[in-house]
Amino acid sequence: MRLVEQWRRIGSELPAGWSEARLALTLPRAEQRERVASLLSPASPSRVGETLHFSVRRSGGGIGPDQCTKLLGKLDAERIRGTLALLETVERELHEESRSQELAAAWAQAVAELPPDWSDLYCELELDSSDYLDRAALLLAPLNPARVPDRSAFRFRVAQSFGYGASPQMTARCLERVDTEGSTGRLTILRALSDTHNVATQGPVWRVEGKAV
Repeated sequence: MRLVEQWRRIGSELPAGWSEARLALTLPRAEQRERVASLLSPASPSRVGETLHFSVRRSGGGIGPDQCTKLLGKLDAERIRGTLALLETVERELHEESRSQELAAAWAQAVAELPPDWSDLYCELELDSSDYLDRAALLLAPLNPARVPDRSAFRFRVAQSFGYGASPQMTARCLERVDTEGSTGRLTILRALSDTHNVATQGPVWRVEGKAV
């Protein structure tokens, strides 16, 4: 079985509240271990005999589920064979649960902290699980969200009164819908402008990694 398929099987059996999955990849061919360690370097693997140990985390502090799939896909592409096993599962701690905040409430708080004359925002919603992506994309459709490559995240624009971006009210409503589905994550305002004036345009444009957003 390919490594990506092994990871998907392991992922499907993880408990609903998991926050970290600690994995062991056994590689029978010694000559492949250096290459595998290099390809898995974003996961900071440690070597124990014939195995490489690394962790997958749902919310920061290391590689996430999507990135794990991508890294193991590189091993499959090089026809590297091995056995992936789950060593241990860490479930979300109670104090972490208590810090979580509904997305609509997080949005209201973030907007309240902005200057009164804010006009344009560039925002990011990072979801706690890739399982939430498809449904969240549908619920957030009025915001015209853009998927962030290799992460369980979307980015979108908000305009307070006119120009390119969803209205603050529509943003709040979409986030309420995501809350209702039980999807969790973190909302961040990446960039903000105040008192902009559109002159024969739809509004200001940011350049991010060489692309207009």
